[in-house]
Amino acid sequence: MRFTYCPHCGSRLIRKEIGDEGLIPFCEKCRIPLWDMFTTSIIAAVVNEQNEIALLRQNYVSTTSYVCVAGIMKIGESAEDTVIREVKEELGLDVNEVRFVRSYPYMQKEMLMLGYKASVFKADLHLSGEVDSALWAESNKALSMLREGGIAWQLVKSIISDS
Repeated sequence: MRFTYCPHCGSRLIRKEIGDEGLIPFCEKCRIPLWDMFTTSIIAAVVNEQNEIALLRQNYVSTTSYVCVAGIMKIGESAEDTVIREVKEELGLDVNEVRFVRSYPYMQKEMLMLGYKASVFKADLHLSGEVDSALWAESNKALSMLREGGIAWQLVKSIISDS
């Protein structure tokens, strides 16, 4: 989100030189800079002990490609807690271990996605209402089921390369 007006007092912002950051939206009345904001979310490759990856389909995202578990961080929640919550909500699985892989800027939605590997024991998938279908995919087949170059694809490719 890019600010035009101050969310505290409603004044129109000016552009002000702030250190080495360049011109930043600034409220002269409140005397504060208002940095551009983005939503922070997680994306998790859910991997079982057989090195299979849980992929899901959400028709509101894509009807042709699968995706990984993803979700928005709630206020007061750590990224790791978000991974555990989202895997439980979307797939009904308990996470044994969470490992950070890397971050991914997602400019189309003004988001920063924090990528994780979530280790689980293989079990039946119990889907939430926002998941249309899900399956366990062998790691060597998982990449072809994701949108090539997409964030889920990049995450899974990185995890496969590390195995």
